[in-house]
Order: sequence, then structure tokens, then C-alpha cells
Amino acid sequence: MSDDIFRDGLIAEIPNLRAFAASLSGSMQLADDLVQDTLLKAWSNAEKFEPGTSLRAWLFTILRNTYFSLYRKRGREIQDSDGTYTERLSTQGNQESHLDLADFRKALATLPDEQREVLIMVGASGLSYEETAEICGVAVGTVKSRVNRARGKLAELLQIHGADEYGPDRKTTAALQTTGASGSGN
Repeated sequence: MSDDIFRDGLIAEIPNLRAFAASLSGSMQLADDLVQDTLLKAWSNAEKFEPGTSLRAWLFTILRNTYFSLYRKRGREIQDSDGTYTERLSTQGNQESHLDLADFRKALATLPDEQREVLIMVGASGLSYEETAEICGVAVGTVKSRVNRARGKLAELLQIHGADEYGPDRKTTAALQTTGASGSGN
């Protein structure tokens, strides 16, 4: 693989790396440092990348290992009980969506690390179960089980009892239908 193609691949993955690093670390500043370290390690070890395999999975593995090495060095996890770090991760929407997002972040933070990690990889980063299993060094079935348990626990914590409770609330859906903007292709 040429240096230009490899470089372009690294650059294309920066947003995904940044999102994953932020979800692991809880800090955009630390996330940016992790991404920078990951890119430096990847560039200096470019000859170890096997063309034809997933560059994203390879980079996520490097980032994950870098984070856990840093975590072990620190000897403790960064606590974000008041939501200071997570507030920096997004812009505020309307009041209800802001509260929903805050509730989601609190619920997500209560999940065990293994469940939160695979849920973010599969659900938010779009990695396949196989890629996630490779990154985490576990079986595909383990990833599926962790994702399922994480989704179930989130639904329980957010008091979601059925599929009709996902997405816009009933009031919003009713308002959209009366204005003809229900998303039915009109």
C-alpha cells in the first residue's frame, strides 16, 4: 500500500477514532491526545498493517490499547459524575432532547466497561460484531451477548418498555402527523 493511500485512510478515520476515544475517556482533550498517539503509532508501524484487512479495526485496536495502557498508568478512571466532560461532547438541542441525551449519557456511564465499549463500537461507530470481537480480543458471541445485555440494561434504566417508545415521543409524532410531515415520503 502506498504512503498516500495509507495516509488518506488514516485521515478518513479521524472522526471515528475521535468519537471512540471520547466515549472511552470521557474527555475531548484526552480523546484528541489518544487519537494523535494512535495516528503516530499507526504511521510508524504502517508496514505491520495488512492490506485487505480493516484499517478501522486496526486503528481502533491501537487506540483501545493506548487508552488501556494510559488507564493502567493512571491507576484510576476519570470520574464524570457531574457531567462536566460529557457536556463538551455535543451542542445543546431543545430542552427535551437535551434532557433525553443527559439521561442517556448517565445510563450509558453506569454500564460495565465491557458492555459500554462494545455497544459504542457496534452501535455508534458502526463496526461489525466480527471487527469488534477482533479489537477486543474476544469471541463474536461474547460481543453479541455484551451488546444485548447493554441494550437491555439501557432500556431498563431509561424505562423503555417497547419498540414504540423509541424515537420521537408520542406528542412529537402526533404533531408531525397533523402537519403532514410524518416522514411517509411526502
